[in-house]
Amino acid sequence: MPEAVTDEDIPKSKTQRKQEMLDLQKVGQQLVTLSMDRLKQLKLDEALLNAVLQAKKTTQNGALRRQMQYIGKIMRSVDAAPIIAKLEDWAGSSKQEAAKFHLLERWRERLLQDEHALTALLESYPQVDVQHLRNLIRNAHKEQAANKPPKSARALFQELRAVILGGTQAAEETHQDAEGQE
Repeated sequence: MPEAVTDEDIPKSKTQRKQEMLDLQKVGQQLVTLSMDRLKQLKLDEALLNAVLQAKKTTQNGALRRQMQYIGKIMRSVDAAPIIAKLEDWAGSSKQEAAKFHLLERWRERLLQDEHALTALLESYPQVDVQHLRNLIRNAHKEQAANKPPKSARALFQELRAVILGGTQAAEETHQDAEGQE
């Protein structure tokens, strides 16, 4: 009786191997764009980290291309799965953060344009300080009419962030924003 042939028994074609190498090189390109903080979080192999840091310093196109190829070569000997998973996690979390930001923006615009939006906000978030929000909305309208900087509109956004996302999460995001600027 002949043995069953599995996918592991069939050698990869040259095209498949080349595609895998290009994929690893793309991961390497993503690594080069990361900040030092993020690179430290990844706990990269020393040779890979040195190659990535060298690529960050390289400015000439030909040299950069060769360095990226070298990073791809190193990536073949490193377990890339945890690196890829972390990069995807960061990309997903940034999409979630963007969605939260857009939600807050939509609420602020609704509150500034629609007088019934405050009632809808109260239905969704009963813990809101209504008087404070009305003050911020009124001041934002005055600032807009006088062509002044939107100080109250920004304060309204911060208040919505505290109410909708919760005080602790807003504090964490503010702390993360401060770390990102350093």
